Amino acid sequence: MANTSSRTLRLLSLLQTHRYWPGAELADRLGVSVRTLRRDVDRLRELGYPVEAQRGVDGGYQLAAGAALPPLVIDDDEAVALAVGLHTAAESAVEGIAEASIRVLAKVAQVMPARLRRRVEALRAMTVPAGWGSPDRADVDPGVLTTLALACRDGERLRFGYTAADGRRTDREVEPHRLVRLAHRWYLVAYDLTRQDWRSFRVDRLSAPEAAGTPFRPRALPAADAAEFVRAGSGDQPRPYRVTALVYAPAATVRERIGRWGAVEEVDAGRCRVRMTGDSLDWPTLALGSLGAEFRVIEPAEMVDQLREWAARFDRAVRD
Repeated sequence: MANTSSRTLRLLSLLQTHRYWPGAELADRLGVSVRTLRRDVDRLRELGYPVEAQRGVDGGYQLAAGAALPPLVIDDDEAVALAVGLHTAAESAVEGIAEASIRVLAKVAQVMPARLRRRVEALRAMTVPAGWGSPDRADVDPGVLTTLALACRDGERLRFGYTAADGRRTDREVEPHRLVRLAHRWYLVAYDLTRQDWRSFRVDRLSAPEAAGTPFRPRALPAADAAEFVRAGSGDQPRPYRVTALVYAPAATVRERIGRWGAVEEVDAGRCRVRMTGDSLDWPTLALGSLGAEFRVIEPAEMVDQLREWAARFDRAVRD
């Protein structure tokens, strides 16, 4: 019975990874006959999974959309990615997203094995969100991220291969400090033992990280925080703009709408000061414009010029 249950879960996992499975191929992957496969499919249907069958010589199976969302089968890396994504979404300024994300995160955490909870907590605790950055997406293996995060948290040296922007590959041993998420890229801030200096490493260029088994005493980072270090030292990131604006609206209202994009400081009951940092002035402009309140830019001068240019463009757009 245990073997049947395990095989049924394996079948469900396979159906969730492909749009369509030929019957013979699916049976071969499970190591069963076509007749046994049909019985396992029937078991899934009894549990509420809408498995559709196509008959004939080239027949097969696919998981269709149902009236309700059935339980999903996910592997360890997918579970970690889901939990980290929910943590990020829980900080969202989009109405309704944060509350729903917290509810789902509570359900996931309740059934997550201790080994996965440890990985998720390490990744969350050792990551510094840095706000806006490069729009270029760089995919990263969740397993690599959690390996780096655990080493940061546990104060253990790391070894890995690293490919520079010019394609040159080197082997590194470092004392990891923090992970920084800068828009769609991840960076590891660490003390490079070979070069005897602090470095930031793009995680998508990093390969085969492994703990060296050697603990270390944390060093003082030569920056206010890890995010500032990455911004100041990364060659492919422009220096950020620092935007300060006086908004004529209550701080609580402004914080609820754009609080995750910057710091909101109350001036009095009807006004607040907003500080944002960005590699482009577009996002601060959109954020302030979305408030539906009057505001005055204090700095930088480039932000004032941008608002004038946008205002002129919008004015032309509504002219007859």
